[in-house]
Amino acid sequence: MKKIVLLLLSLTAFAFAAGADGEMNNSMIRSASVLAAGIGLGLAALGGAIGMGNTAAATISGTARNPGVASKLMTTMFVALAMVEAQVIYALVITLIVLYGNPMLG
Repeated sequence: MKKIVLLLLSLTAFAFAAGADGEMNNSMIRSASVLAAGIGLGLAALGGAIGMGNTAAATISGTARNPGVASKLMTTMFVALAMVEAQVIYALVITLIVLYGNPMLG
């Protein structure tokens, strides 16, 4: 955890390294956007991976307990995985909007 905090603090130096006043504002917004996009997408991918792992583990456990309902469990698992993956794709879309269509840059 200390390494991550140290890395984030060292990356904030880029946010304050700018030239003129107008350029400084845009540079800080761009730097913050890149940092926010990276952290947000990383957390979304981490949460999606944990959710998919839990879903697969529960399906395997349910199939091992009652093999007769394996097809129903697999169908439900695929629907749940699609919903989890949709949340990660939404985070990707928001990240791309923050990076390339940032309305604060004017």
